[in-house]
Amino acid sequence: MKGLVCLLLLLETFVFVVQHQVDGGLNENETSQQFRSEDGRQNPPQTDTLRDEASTDSQQNYHLCFTDIHAALRELTATVTDQKGNIRELTATVTEQKANIRALETQLREQQTFILEEMNKKNDEISNLTLRQVELRKENRDREIAFSASLMQSGGRYTGPFTTEITLTYRNVFTNIGNAYNPVTGVFTAPLKGAYMFRVSVYGHGGKACAVIVKNGKLMVVAYDDQSKGLSNSSNGVVLILEVGDVVYVRLWSKTRIHDNGNNHNTFSGFLLFPLSP
Repeated sequence: MKGLVCLLLLLETFVFVVQHQVDGGLNENETSQQFRSEDGRQNPPQTDTLRDEASTDSQQNYHLCFTDIHAALRELTATVTDQKGNIRELTATVTEQKANIRALETQLREQQTFILEEMNKKNDEISNLTLRQVELRKENRDREIAFSASLMQSGGRYTGPFTTEITLTYRNVFTNIGNAYNPVTGVFTAPLKGAYMFRVSVYGHGGKACAVIVKNGKLMVVAYDDQSKGLSNSSNGVVLILEVGDVVYVRLWSKTRIHDNGNNHNTFSGFLLFPLSP
């Protein structure tokens, strides 16, 4: 743009100089003619010669000025041409940069989309994990099965001997997680299929003290002691695989007796080791 302004200024200057030279030349010719017509007789030939030399010098100066203007115009034209080339290069560079920017914007959008998709996946995984944790906690609560109880809630007394076996009822409940043990009947009923651990302890004064762990009416293990004098005590335990609804309880052996008081010597306990698939 600056080059074009300079070109216009030079053209205007050129026109002005040419017009000035033309006007100057015409005025000079008219003046010369007037001088020759009026004072031809008075002016000697030497004066005409000087005027001719002055006119020749003026014409030479005019040609030199015109030559300088042409040179300036050629230089200005070359400059404008160079500037046009620079403008084309800059235009190409800007176009290339715009293409690069569009490519970067496309890449950025793709990356943003990818990041959003990954975040959504992670959120879904976290949500699923949270739901699974809730389910596991619920399942674990369902699988939390344990109990422990003793014979006497208060006081002290003997139980037995009887002529037949009886089911012992452990009424003083310490723990009954899952409510699988019934303190009224003394029977544990399996709510889940799994491996269970059971343990029984017996205590007496003189004679025989014996209790057995029974599963579905079948004897599993015996805790037995026989002391003619003094204290008798014993304990035993067993791991049983139970199906849902299987029952486990303790029976007092016939013709034996046990004694309990606030010290809770006679106990029955059990818990789920781990569940098994149905």
